[in-house]
Amino acid sequence: MGIKKFRPLTPSLRYKTVSDFADITRTEPEKSLLEPLRSTGGRDNQGHTSTWYRGGGHKRRYRIIDFRRDKRGIPGRVDSIEYDPNRTARIALLVYADGEKRYIVSPDGLKVGDRLEAGPEVEIRVGNALPLRAIPLGTNIHNLELIPGRGGQVARGAGAACQLVAKEGTHAQVKLPSGEVRIFHQECYGTIGQVGNLDHENIVIGKAGRVRWAGRRPHNRGVSMNPVDHPMGGGEGRTSGGRHPCSPWGLPTKGYKTRKTKPSDRLIVRRRKK
Repeated sequence: MGIKKFRPLTPSLRYKTVSDFADITRTEPEKSLLEPLRSTGGRDNQGHTSTWYRGGGHKRRYRIIDFRRDKRGIPGRVDSIEYDPNRTARIALLVYADGEKRYIVSPDGLKVGDRLEAGPEVEIRVGNALPLRAIPLGTNIHNLELIPGRGGQVARGAGAACQLVAKEGTHAQVKLPSGEVRIFHQECYGTIGQVGNLDHENIVIGKAGRVRWAGRRPHNRGVSMNPVDHPMGGGEGRTSGGRHPCSPWGLPTKGYKTRKTKPSDRLIVRRRKK
């Protein structure tokens, strides 16, 4: 796992970097764990644009990932580590003792041939999944559940990890990758270790076309549009908009708090923005 650079034969190659994919052990995905993935182009079910600047991009197939890790007490062997176009992390193919195959998010340090297991009494080892009550304080975890049994929703991207900092009664305090400290039920499952592909954050896109491959179209400023398209559009020559920065629907966008009050706010011990 590393970063590959190029000789500057063209302007776009001067800064462009890509992963060397040295950690990939298999190039073709497991066919039984694939689903078709339809491109929406940013449109909702009415055909209206609900998310701007989306469209095009390379065709993908979705890999079915086991975020629940609900196959308890049955050991599985890591058969391969693969690339997943739908996420920044790598995925690992587990072949269980009963023959079933499942994909999981691959943690850092996982190797082909490793034996993994999920359950309340399994060994504290990278890749094993346990409830928070069975994990020692200070341990790095990923793929953490917000609600017991729902499946991992927290810390699933490349290089992400949470830290278990305290336990009290039926709940535990976990420090999230953002720095926020939040309360989780001790029956929530988490996977030991940090998500792999740590060098992802160091990759430089290098050229505009590479962003188009990912399905993202050019982003236009509001002040460059016409008044019919944006509240900040129009004016003779270049103008600064004539009003405070806002969204296409007139909502302030700088310094304006957008998070609504929700019941889960009481579970936040310390916010990421102190």
